[in-house]
Amino acid sequence: MSGNSIGSAFKLTSFGESHGPAMGGVVDGVPAGVELNLPRIQEELDRRRPGQSKLTTQRKETDTVTLLSGVYEGRTTGTPIGFTILNGDVRSADYDHLVDRYRPSHADYTYEAKYGHRDHRGGGRASARETVSRVVAGAIARQMLEQMTPEAPPAVSAYVERVEDIAMPEAPAFHDKKTVDATPIRCPHAETAARMIARIKEVRKAGDTVGGAVTVVATQIPPGWGSPVFDKLHADLAKALWSLPAVKGLELGSGFSGTLMRGSEHNDPFVAKESGIGTSTNHSGGIQGGISNGENIVLRIGFKPVATIVEDQSTVNRDGIPTLVAGKGRHDPCVLPRAVPLVEAMVLLVLADHALRQRYARL
Repeated sequence: MSGNSIGSAFKLTSFGESHGPAMGGVVDGVPAGVELNLPRIQEELDRRRPGQSKLTTQRKETDTVTLLSGVYEGRTTGTPIGFTILNGDVRSADYDHLVDRYRPSHADYTYEAKYGHRDHRGGGRASARETVSRVVAGAIARQMLEQMTPEAPPAVSAYVERVEDIAMPEAPAFHDKKTVDATPIRCPHAETAARMIARIKEVRKAGDTVGGAVTVVATQIPPGWGSPVFDKLHADLAKALWSLPAVKGLELGSGFSGTLMRGSEHNDPFVAKESGIGTSTNHSGGIQGGISNGENIVLRIGFKPVATIVEDQSTVNRDGIPTLVAGKGRHDPCVLPRAVPLVEAMVLLVLADHALRQRYARL
């Protein structure tokens, strides 16, 4: 099945199903000589790991990564980096009732319509469990980018900006990991975080789910990354972020609020800064003409409510006969806390790809 790889110069191919023996991937294109810190990779996996609070699924996984190739004595060799993460805490019997039933707003029907055969256990390949491979690749990309430009390494940080109608009162900004991870919801505004947590607990108690938005900010991105016209930086970022489960919306810079502004308000005037040429405002979100301009890249990603809920929902079986289906097993009441490292990983994958591609853009 195609569609399991992303990237050109820096490429990830992922594999595995939710209730299979393991998840894994192959990262190709990493130059030789990059020092890989395995504990830092594991740290990123731990941020995504399920079962860390009452705000997420209670599935328990250690998510320990094993590197299979491409690294020797702590440094990359320039060959493909293979890795695996074992699946342990699976309860496939929780999904027996879904052998021939289609859950509303899940990928059950569409996967079967495409392939004629599907793994119904835990959602199979469509499960968010697949994203564990992206986090490993994103952590590798982060370390590579830091070593490519050690004097001003790119930094990427995401955080939960909104849960349902509860939103942070401040404008998008870069927040370090310590600040973001200070609360289980991963919102850097303490008062708002407390309200978000209370809302999720309330929704979970009612057997329902809730969505919201994640903001991601990338800083110290040099001007010039991105390739017109079909490989624009924001186009590749959009593809990467839209590939995440549950994503339903995406904004760059001013986003849809920019449609309410006039050109005289929305334009970003160029100014001289200590670091070189920059802009006095950043409605463009750090990208113009599909190429980075040196300002912060600012994106906002909307996530739908989790499709699995406790109450009975109307559906049909494989024969088209009406029936009911109820959520069993262990599921997130809100994907947002665990989506933060996923968003960072996808942005890092795209930035790493374009950083390498920029090397052969000119002499």
